[in-house]
This record gives sequence, C-alpha cells and structure tokens, in this order.
Amino acid sequence: MDKTSIKKTKGIIEAILFTMGESVELSKIAGAIECDENTTKDIIQSMIKDYKDAGRGIQIIELGNAYQMCTKKEAYEALIKIARQPKKHVLTDVLLETLSIIAYKQPVTKLEIEKIRGVSSSHAVNKLVEFGLVEEAGRLDVPGKPILFGTTEEFLRRFSVQSLESLPTIESERMEHFKEEAEDEVHLKLDV
Repeated sequence: MDKTSIKKTKGIIEAILFTMGESVELSKIAGAIECDENTTKDIIQSMIKDYKDAGRGIQIIELGNAYQMCTKKEAYEALIKIARQPKKHVLTDVLLETLSIIAYKQPVTKLEIEKIRGVSSSHAVNKLVEFGLVEEAGRLDVPGKPILFGTTEEFLRRFSVQSLESLPTIESERMEHFKEEAEDEVHLKLDV
C-alpha cells in the first residue's frame, strides 16, 4: 500500500472504532477494509503508536484479538467534571403546552394531544420523553394500539408537585372564558 492508501485506511479504521464504541474483532476490521489480518494488524499497531506519540486524549487498545478506541486515563478528571454538570433542558412554550395537556388529560395519545393543540405534536412529545418528564403509560385498546402518555416522577419533582391530584385547577368561570377565546380564534381563522 502507498502512503495515501494507508492514510485513507487508517481513517476508515478510526471511523469504525469510534462509531462502534466497543471492541471490534481484527477479522471484522480486516473484512471491512478488504485487507488480510496481518496487514490490518500492522496498520492498527501503527495507529496505536501514532496516538501515543501525538499526545492525544484518545487511544486504541488491544483486547485479545480485538481493538477498541477509548479515552486516555489522563483525561478522566476533565471528563468527570463535564459529566457531573447537570444537563439543562429548555422547555419552550410548545413543550410546556404539550406537557400541560399530558398532565391534565393523562393517559393521552398523540392524536388526542394534536386535536387539542391543532398541530402535529410528535416532536414535542418525543422531547418530553427524552427529558424524562413524560413516559409511555400503556396502549389504547383500539386498532393500531396507539401509545398512551403520562407524566413521570421527574415531572412531579421538577414542578414541585406532590401528586397529580395537587395540580392547580382552573375555576369553571375561567374555563368558560378560555373556551370562548378558543372558539373566537377558530371563527376568525375560518373567516379569513
């Protein structure tokens, strides 16, 4: 192999090890780069040396007849500092609106949420699931068996609510006012 081919092959091996995130057998790497195992092993050994010499934060380690890309021990302290930082989830108006519908109507399907909001809510529901505020609460016993969604303990914790029963209620007069506003808004859209 010439220098250009070796450089390209190293890049492919690096991508394989990085993407897999776990050890990959030599035979599988060799098959992927269409080389024999001895040549593949020589290239990987060269890469191991390259990573050591370059003073980089990652390395390739040999585990039996497999290889894995991982972090060098020297970087652990910095990684731990980053990992300990709490992830900040931003709740947009759309997410808050969707979350309130789920909280008050649960268990509820995406279709029911979309009927109330008037727009697709898949992204919002998926984000709320990702944030741990909403979870699957079963399936509706109808054809297609749509997923029912409900709030989680994390929802109660984040919003300082002891139970769903202690969610704030809306007085009936105010609810009627909201319904009238919604109907007026629908009529305005239809008139346009």
